[in-house]
Amino acid sequence: MSSLRAELRQIDEQLDVVADEADHQALRALVSETPGASFDANDARKHADAMRRHRQHIVDSIATLEARQDELLDKMNAGG
Repeated sequence: MSSLRAELRQIDEQLDVVADEADHQALRALVSETPGASFDANDARKHADAMRRHRQHIVDSIATLEARQDELLDKMNAGG
């Protein structure tokens, strides 16, 4: 579980950068109104969305593991 927590920290750092870049590209596309800028903004948004989905997957995995760990600890405590 500690490796998942480390991965989550790394994803959070990367997501901050990627989300900021997506926001920057969206603003640039709005100002320039060119197809290339719109493409870049859309691509950056897709990348940020993919990172958010991956982050949520890691968060869900941690929650599942914590719940399983709690179940096992409860069984150990009840049996002993």
